[in-house]
Amino acid sequence: MDRSDEEARQASGRRARGELESDVLATLWAARGPLTARETQERLPGDLAYTTVMTILSRLHDKGMLVRHREGRGYAYEPARDEASHTAQRMHSLLEGGSDREAVLARFVSELSAQDEHLLQQLLSGHGEPPAESERSPRNR
Repeated sequence: MDRSDEEARQASGRRARGELESDVLATLWAARGPLTARETQERLPGDLAYTTVMTILSRLHDKGMLVRHREGRGYAYEPARDEASHTAQRMHSLLEGGSDREAVLARFVSELSAQDEHLLQQLLSGHGEPPAESERSPRNR
């Protein structure tokens, strides 16, 4: 999005495509447990209509990104995967969609900070492995 598109979006008060879904997911990842639509609405920035929040929650559920549990007459929602798993899956999808996998990986690695490069080297060598699924807390699954 170029600067004029960004300025027009801010002036209209509209979010960029996908931004609201990202905001809802971030809100649910930050929560200590499942949230109802009303609780999600209250934690989101801005003045969103309840029906808008319900629509986004339903869409994310339909995409398999959220699980829901019956709570009273409605539902409480929580992410189907933790944030790291979600981000890794998105990175993998982008890599799969590229026409030159080697070039994409080379560019990605060349733009890492020294700290991230060191961490990646540790992970690839088997040191500093992320915790196994069984070692993660239930909230992060």
